[in-house]
Amino acid sequence: MTQTIAPRVRTLVLLLLATACALLAGAGPASAHAAVTGSDPGQGAVVDKAPARISLTFSEQVAMSDDSLRVLDPEGKRVDTGKPANVSGTTYAVPLRSGLPDGTYTVAYQVVSADSHPVAGAWTFSIGAPSKTSVSVSGQSADDGVVGWLYGFGRYVSYAGFIVMAGGAAFVLACWRRGAGVRPVQRFVVSGWVALTAATLALLLLRGSFTGTGKVADIFDLSLLGQVLQTKTGAALVSRLLLLAAAALFIAVLFGAYDKREDAQEKRDLTFGLSIGGIVVAAGLAASWAMSEHASVGIQAGIAMPVDVLHLLAVAAWLGGLGALLVALYRAPAETPVDAPAVRRFSQVAFGSVLALIATGTYQSWRQLGSWSAFTDTRYGQFLLAKIGLVVVMVGVAWISRRWTGRLAETVPAGASTVREKERVGAREDAAGDAETAAVGDGNTSGEGAGDGGPDTGTGPAGTGSDEQPATGPVGTEGQPGTGPAGTERAAQLARQQTARDAARQKRMRDADPNRFGLRRSVLAEAGIAVVLLAVTTVLTQTEPGRTEQEAKAATSSSASSTADAGASGALTLNMPFDTGGADGKGIVTIDVDPARVGGNEMHVYVERPNGRAFDIPEVKVEFTLKAKDIGPLPVVPDHIATGHWSANGVQIPMAGDWQVDVTVRTSDIDEVTVSKNAQIG
Repeated sequence: MTQTIAPRVRTLVLLLLATACALLAGAGPASAHAAVTGSDPGQGAVVDKAPARISLTFSEQVAMSDDSLRVLDPEGKRVDTGKPANVSGTTYAVPLRSGLPDGTYTVAYQVVSADSHPVAGAWTFSIGAPSKTSVSVSGQSADDGVVGWLYGFGRYVSYAGFIVMAGGAAFVLACWRRGAGVRPVQRFVVSGWVALTAATLALLLLRGSFTGTGKVADIFDLSLLGQVLQTKTGAALVSRLLLLAAAALFIAVLFGAYDKREDAQEKRDLTFGLSIGGIVVAAGLAASWAMSEHASVGIQAGIAMPVDVLHLLAVAAWLGGLGALLVALYRAPAETPVDAPAVRRFSQVAFGSVLALIATGTYQSWRQLGSWSAFTDTRYGQFLLAKIGLVVVMVGVAWISRRWTGRLAETVPAGASTVREKERVGAREDAAGDAETAAVGDGNTSGEGAGDGGPDTGTGPAGTGSDEQPATGPVGTEGQPGTGPAGTERAAQLARQQTARDAARQKRMRDADPNRFGLRRSVLAEAGIAVVLLAVTTVLTQTEPGRTEQEAKAATSSSASSTADAGASGALTLNMPFDTGGADGKGIVTIDVDPARVGGNEMHVYVERPNGRAFDIPEVKVEFTLKAKDIGPLPVVPDHIATGHWSANGVQIPMAGDWQVDVTVRTSDIDEVTVSKNAQIG
């Protein structure tokens, strides 16, 4: 039976690995997790006079280097001076040379978002009138090439290594302590440690090129490595390596001193110590992801990071334990098979892990999406739906495994007595056969050793008293036959043969159990789905969250609509998403200025929820600032007219220019945020 199953197992594993690779290859590069929500001058804008600086607003904080913001003239020469600086909130600016001539200028940016992903892009604006430009802006960012794919694969291997190492060790301690002495299980856990360590070192080397030039030659650039070590991600990777050193000591004790410990009390004490130490090390490793990726930025980061750590630990306990169980079912020696109580304990651990995953995953989904529409309108939501579907399928297969576990436990008492009886009968038959073989061997030896004098003559002094050739079998020191080295070697050989026969018999009876066979197939199916699930999860961590993507789309569409409205009717409409971070703190504030000219204007303010329904907030304030002329801020406090509607008449705009409109939204006594957008008025 196992001979027919083995080819199927290999085929299924290869198909699942191919599926995982296809998912990783088709996912594209790591998407920007910080989106551009505004710029001054805007994309394609034409200004009368050269601006003193250009500014760029992101959806979250970003890290910048000296060359993160570059401004190029029509001939491709840089016209920016100084270093980029954070002027306010998430807005960054770089000064320009004075007296720039008319023409089209290109602004290129390359930054690193707060959750460690590179963000790159470019746009153009014109002074006086558009012109031809020699600058070619490539749509490929640094993470699109070979380095980007290597970095993504390294992330997948690091996740897989952590799950295998932490989950496999947890399976041994919590479910099957005899597994500490099983060589295939040991290799499984150690392979996880090796994979995580190698992937972490690779990510550390790739990081500088991944967030910078994207060139393979820069992977081993020590200056870039030095810069990486000063970043949040670099510190997280170094911390992970230090924790892996502690994990190596943990594994050495688990498969060394712990396995050899025979005293029950000492083993219980060591189990408790290893459990506490293992949880601390595993939580620290999980925190190295949580503190440098999605959970570390956005709303409620202080809650999101511990939740993310718990999520990773639950994933490791379930999927890593599942892998260890699969190895035990297929590779454990016949003398130490994984027993039904161990499988039952793992079933309980897996059930608790699934409950933890549902709770933490629900919170993370809400935090990263923010609305139901993001499930279908964003790539993050679509991948999340795929992940949820795989988890549902995997839980269904796990339910089947749970049924096989119950059947295995029910049949163990009766089956065990039958197996023991068969083993006793087989042992008696083998012992009888071995005794006959040994007797024949000893008779030949004694006959040869005694010569012609028969058995009695062997009791004389050394030598038989005859002139015949010496005996072919060695004679003992006391003259007893069959007790020399050849007899001992023969006995050892017979013992090894008997042990091999017993092991083969036990393995045949074990594999013939239909309940164990069914459990092996269902666990194999679970593990296969887990491989694909891990690939989808890796892609998900490299995809822009749905909340950020929708905010960026809203900002882009509002910028385009404001330009169109201003050109068509003279009125100005600005749509600005906001999020105060508190309860009911997310929405869109819309500013209408009519006729958007110098002098008196009528202003209307509308506040809506993400679903488009108007709602009231405690306070809304508006300020107008013309930075080019150092005018403002000019405050305007509109009057409340209706639900979600405020208005003000006679809003004075003293002169034409590129005005910055700041809107302060307060949704509670403590939750407040200011959003900004630039617009041409007059």
